[in-house]
Amino acid sequence: MKHADIAFNSATPIKSLRGVKSSYLPAIGLSLVDADQATAIEALLAPGRRRAFFINAHCCNVMAKYPAYADAVRDADALLPDGIGVELAGKMTGQTLTANLNGTDLVPALAERAAELGRSIYLFGGAPGTAEAAAKALTDATPGLKIAGTRDGFAGAEDPNAVIADINISGADIVIVATGVPIQELWIDRYADRLGASLCLGVGASLDFLAGNVARAPKPIRKAKMEWMWRLAMEPKRMAKRYLAGNLTFLARAAKNAIKQTPTRLIACRALDVSISSLALVCLSPILIGTALAVRLESKGPVLFRQTRVGRNGEHFSMYKFRSMHQDAEKMRAALEANSDRAGVCFKSRRDPRITRVGRFIRRASIDELPQIINVLKGEMSIVGPRPALPCEVARYPAHAYGRLAVKPGITGIWQVSGRADVSFEQMVEMDLVYASTRTVLLDLVIVLMTFRAVVSGRGAY
Repeated sequence: MKHADIAFNSATPIKSLRGVKSSYLPAIGLSLVDADQATAIEALLAPGRRRAFFINAHCCNVMAKYPAYADAVRDADALLPDGIGVELAGKMTGQTLTANLNGTDLVPALAERAAELGRSIYLFGGAPGTAEAAAKALTDATPGLKIAGTRDGFAGAEDPNAVIADINISGADIVIVATGVPIQELWIDRYADRLGASLCLGVGASLDFLAGNVARAPKPIRKAKMEWMWRLAMEPKRMAKRYLAGNLTFLARAAKNAIKQTPTRLIACRALDVSISSLALVCLSPILIGTALAVRLESKGPVLFRQTRVGRNGEHFSMYKFRSMHQDAEKMRAALEANSDRAGVCFKSRRDPRITRVGRFIRRASIDELPQIINVLKGEMSIVGPRPALPCEVARYPAHAYGRLAVKPGITGIWQVSGRADVSFEQMVEMDLVYASTRTVLLDLVIVLMTFRAVVSGRGAY
């Protein structure tokens, strides 16, 4: 077996934190903690002993080369997702993780919670002086935090027995190891059982960031998930191989493995989605621009309306539409729901007072749905599928209706070509369940062709 296969093709899920959801990502062959930062920290600091590592694109590349490191990773008690590369790898097979749990953000938050619980921390790693500077930064931010000890990762790391003795004498509850991938994981895997600490956490360059040796990207860049580009710009010679060649290698390998894990039917359907939506975006650009101008000229407010909808497997996403209502439409909804013209869970009104004049036209012509081409390109929706429901509607679903969530929602679907809003909720559910169990590329093509007829007739469009 090749080293790359060891890293990416194992279907053996790793142990997860007790009480915290983990998600298996076939594209990288690992189960990662799927929780927000606060929940992950509570689980890490819960009673018991555990070893936790962060996993990013670079880590996966190292796993492909060094079986000993791959074994150490798989023996850990928790793996924390770090970086946009892992996020993209998950999306290749339909997984969306709750949060990016990078060490630079998590360590200060963990230290704050440790102080509240009366836990002490030992910092091990970095150049001489780095651990001490990081300790000062942490105690300045969290005055009640107890630093049990510090040790550098150079001369201070040469004698493992001395390191172990120093940590145990300090009485540390938490050991943060920052000697770099894969050294820190191999060290923890080999020596954690000899330590009295309940948590051993490998954190890479986090101490350098805390100590001020490396500047973090501005918040807008971090929010855009582009911090790797900032680091590349700051240290181009050192980071070029990791962030350019390394990221491309990781994504190519993850994509290859994702394809192996994905049925041919789903690959064909995704190819159809991308092809149709890309072509539509180009061909319909004059209509898109004209509609945007018309919406903006008639009433105040944004051109696009964004609304949280429920997608495949219950995942929430922001769906785009051209705004067809007045700006305060959502506030008026509750007062109108009793007058719905459609039986069942989903609200529809033929004479909805919230709709603008432009809105009535673009709804009648189904132009308001066109911005969902963006959702299709992002992988949140398909060209064909059940219409995405509101979270409040899904909360009221009867048990059998949850089968609608087995496939990605679509811009068009069986109910759209069968009368749209004139179709009852129960009929719509039955149609969607049949589609979810029989979906094929040919069926999607037929529904796309039938959609043109439905748009021209305008039946049920209000």
